[in-house]
Amino acid sequence: MNPHPLFAELPLADFHQDVARNIVSLHRSEDLFDDLSDDPAEWELAQTVEDEAKPPPYRSGTPLIHRPFEDADWFNAIAWPFRHWQATRFSDGSHGVWYGADTIETTVCESAYHWYRGLLSDAGYEHEAVVAERKVYSVACDAALLDFRGATANHPDLLHPTDYSFAQAVGARIHREGHPGLLIQSVRRPGGENVAVFNPAVLSNPRLACQLAYRLEAGRILVEKRPGSTWFSLDPTTL
Repeated sequence: MNPHPLFAELPLADFHQDVARNIVSLHRSEDLFDDLSDDPAEWELAQTVEDEAKPPPYRSGTPLIHRPFEDADWFNAIAWPFRHWQATRFSDGSHGVWYGADTIETTVCESAYHWYRGLLSDAGYEHEAVVAERKVYSVACDAALLDFRGATANHPDLLHPTDYSFAQAVGARIHREGHPGLLIQSVRRPGGENVAVFNPAVLSNPRLACQLAYRLEAGRILVEKRPGSTWFSLDPTTL
């Protein structure tokens, strides 16, 4: 196979810092066993038994009584995309890729685009009043990442706003060769940066950073950190 010029002199970024991971969630945690019994003591027992039955790294020394509706923080914030593959910028759906960003604001712009374009518009709800709840986690990333930031000027298709075919081909090679991940500019927020991780072993220590709500009203996405108080707003047609 002939070497691709994109990879010829690609530097590594020795990356050791927290990145922000923005996921769909509920503001109010739900007990997963409250439909099985009316006794809170039995909810605690059921969750303790489930927790003890899980292999590492899911197991925790603290029973998770009130946890997010999908699963524990580790699974939600790290493991999910590696267990539920889907087509994204750097994956054609044949492998999982985890995405994080340098700031919460960057995650908002990235996730708001996909919420609006990939969910609301597809369902015909882009002109309705819609609210979505989110959680943002801080996740430690420690890896030698392929640094694509200097390559995007000569290979702009890496940042194409809608056509992911070139980036997916790059992602397929990264996955095949076993690289842990890459660092690249954000497409949706000028000045922002994203990491795309192909190996969950380089991610650790997820901590809840904040809870958000996205409120689509009158053609704008209003982002709230506190209910009823707009943190900032976005025009979804410009993302």
